[in-house]
Amino acid sequence: MVDVRVTYDQVANAAYVDLANRKAGQRVAHMYPCDPVEVGGMINLDFDEDGRLIGIEVLAANKKLPQRLIDAAERIDRKK
Repeated sequence: MVDVRVTYDQVANAAYVDLANRKAGQRVAHMYPCDPVEVGGMINLDFDEDGRLIGIEVLAANKKLPQRLIDAAERIDRKK
């Protein structure tokens, strides 16, 4: 089984699906923004320096992701 870490910030209504299980200090080399007008939301794809997809940020997450995924996500709520 592959470890996938999902975090959710309720204040920002943003979720992050970390596909690479990155260690502290590793960074995103390239970010590709997707603005799917048809579904009304913003999704950012993060790639490492070798061009591998390492993470997915989903804005308006409560409308784009299954509620069970948000419920199971690690909460990282920021203060307003």
